[in-house]
Amino acid sequence: MSVFRTKTVEQSIEDSESGEHRLRRSLSALDLTVFGVGVIVGTGIFVLTGVAARNTAGPAVALSFVVAGIVCGLAALCYAEFAATVPVAGSAYTFAYATIGEFPAWIIGWDLMLELALGAAVVASGWSGYFASLLKNFGIYLPESIAGEHAVVNIPAAVIVLLLTGVLVLGIKMSARFNAVMVAIKIIVVLLVIVAGLFFIKSANYQPFIPPSHAMESEDGLKAPLIQVLFGVQPVAYGVFGIFTGAALVFFAYIGFDVVATAAEETRRPQRDLPIGIIASLVICTILYVAVSLVVVGMQHYSDLSVSAPLADAFRAVGESWIATLISVGAIAGLTTVVMILMLGQSRVLFAMCRDNLLPRGLAAVHPKFRTPYRITIIIGVATALLAALIPLSAIAELVNIGTLFAFVIVAIAVVVLRRTRPELPRSFRTPLVPLVPIVSVLASIYLMLNLPVETWLRFLIWMVVGSVLYFLYGYRRSRVGDGTTREPVLEA
Repeated sequence: MSVFRTKTVEQSIEDSESGEHRLRRSLSALDLTVFGVGVIVGTGIFVLTGVAARNTAGPAVALSFVVAGIVCGLAALCYAEFAATVPVAGSAYTFAYATIGEFPAWIIGWDLMLELALGAAVVASGWSGYFASLLKNFGIYLPESIAGEHAVVNIPAAVIVLLLTGVLVLGIKMSARFNAVMVAIKIIVVLLVIVAGLFFIKSANYQPFIPPSHAMESEDGLKAPLIQVLFGVQPVAYGVFGIFTGAALVFFAYIGFDVVATAAEETRRPQRDLPIGIIASLVICTILYVAVSLVVVGMQHYSDLSVSAPLADAFRAVGESWIATLISVGAIAGLTTVVMILMLGQSRVLFAMCRDNLLPRGLAAVHPKFRTPYRITIIIGVATALLAALIPLSAIAELVNIGTLFAFVIVAIAVVVLRRTRPELPRSFRTPLVPLVPIVSVLASIYLMLNLPVETWLRFLIWMVVGSVLYFLYGYRRSRVGDGTTREPVLEA
């Protein structure tokens, strides 16, 4: 009855292919790639570029995006191997259950709740602000009490979450089609920004490409980065180290590619399509981020960039306000898909946990027509809507970062463990240079985690303690692996 008991890969696959909890396999590699682009390209591309360029990296912010992309790429290689080897809903939770054990799997599932549910609520709150701003262009003004970051009750945020919940309940293919339309809109806007911005680039704005470094004003107390508290490392702006400081900042723009792995159970050819979807979406987004960052620092000197709306303000500065309006449209489309896919990922993780009896099994019921985990999807939608509507989330948004990086660490370790414990398993995709790539992935993720404030670490640890208590009060005693009932019941015709 050890808390490190594992669920075999064969058991996980058997659960996904039989019984009342079977999902419909209808996604292709293209669908997964579009899902990945849909969840990665959000407000980060429109905001973080200016923040990182002005405050930490200068014109070399493009290199910051490359560094952050490499860190995510290392993790993506590990995710790709696991997703192809264990094509089951649950992502890092399922991977950890097959390698490290039940309690670590529960912890990572609990961590993914933090990443996905809180992330969806944070993004929905941002969506509300862009939506209110766009309506102003048409003479419609929403009261600040019901829309935007400082709303008392953020009604647009709650409404968009509930509407997207309905789309998710109606089926994975419906969700994929809706996502494809939204992604097409925002990619067109991003490409327009890149092409239009080329005509306003001034080469002088790239000089110097890597500005001379200097120490940043350090934070004190709980707001100080953990690396500063532990090792006395002062944050550096500009220079080579400024590029890495910028990478820790723009990392938020990459969050979400791992959600592709949660759709493993709904993919037609998971062994082939999942690695393609994970890696292709990350490569596409990295190219877009680098191109946008090079354009925006070429249009305006990095010291003059806005930190709230750098792209829009750069085009207003050159007299092209109509493009600023289009950027708002692209941001709304971008954030819409991010909210939807984060909730999709959250529902699949909880679905897997409920199917294993670590949470109430009845919540894992699949709709007889739409073949979606509708109960858990509705619960997540309502909870996310309440979070987005009632709680000011900007102060705790960094919890999403630490939750994601912790998942990266676990998956990288799990790849090495499964290679040693089950070397005979068929692997259609293999992470190269094991154990080097997983080790570098772990170290890079930990470095970025250390750059987060102490208060973020404390909140994260409190969340983990709450999750541990819940596991021992409920999941440990009811686990299907623990009581030996790992087979699905046979349903009568």
